[in-house]
Amino acid sequence: MIDFRDISKTYKVAKREPGLGAALKALVKRQYTTIEALKNVSFSIEAGEIIGYIGPNGAGKSTTIKILSGILVPTSGTCTILGRVPWENRIEHVNHIGVVFGQRSQLMWDIPVVDTYELLRDIYRVPEAQYRRNLEELAAIFGLADILNTPVRQLSLGQRMRCEIAASLLHNPQILFLDEPTIGLDAVSKVAVRNYIKRVNSENGVTVMLTTHDMGDVEALTDRVMLIGRGQILYDGSFQQMKSRYNTVNILTIDYDASRGIDVPAHTTLLSNEDGRAVLSVDTTKTPVSQVISGLSQTLTVYDIAVQSRPIEEVIAEIYEEYAI
Repeated sequence: MIDFRDISKTYKVAKREPGLGAALKALVKRQYTTIEALKNVSFSIEAGEIIGYIGPNGAGKSTTIKILSGILVPTSGTCTILGRVPWENRIEHVNHIGVVFGQRSQLMWDIPVVDTYELLRDIYRVPEAQYRRNLEELAAIFGLADILNTPVRQLSLGQRMRCEIAASLLHNPQILFLDEPTIGLDAVSKVAVRNYIKRVNSENGVTVMLTTHDMGDVEALTDRVMLIGRGQILYDGSFQQMKSRYNTVNILTIDYDASRGIDVPAHTTLLSNEDGRAVLSVDTTKTPVSQVISGLSQTLTVYDIAVQSRPIEEVIAEIYEEYAI
């Protein structure tokens, strides 16, 4: 469905030193620096996949989405989506995609939300019955009924983001490009967005590419992740495999009869031990957690055991450190 092949994108950015003299000099001879946003990036996405596209700020995520949606033309490389080149067949291409940029709005600032929706219906030539059905469903799911007639400038960030996501879905797109779609959303709204994405994916086969810093979104929605850093793909594969590869430490909390001292097993670090509750760090590359639990159970009277993995945010931060991004 999506074939993104050897794509590079470079920008020329004007630069100058601070001060009036430097400003006058720049009027005569402007200096530029070249920024490589993407460096020979390649990937393929099959119909019906939900992809998590993650990376730090400035890694090239938004540039990729803009190329895929036809907004930007790459410096080199090829891209086809549903057999079309996005920037060469923009009118036909946009009929089949929905795009949400968390930092950019497609809603008109000074008019009610529903007026923008009516305009989008005309732009995408959505049949009236389908439009009314979609609007009713989206308004119910995202809680928009009370704000559809409110000017966009009067909405909170969370309300606007819910309206933005609904706007991208009014024409039943085959592909969704979501760039930070849950920014500013409260917990309830995030769950509603995630559930709807999973629903349109499972029921309608909609392909989703999601860029986000919220690892909760990635963990809840995606099976496959692509990690980008400094304009290059660093990892492309299973989300669970990535967690298993880097999440090599488990935290074990044990409530036990403190009348007997605890013997710390091999490859395990005692983090705290107070009032019959011990917290241990287990290196799972050297010993299974089950083996540690079994050993402790043989020497202690155990009342309760809890096992926790490292937060996924810490795992991602470790990957960034490994690749120096």
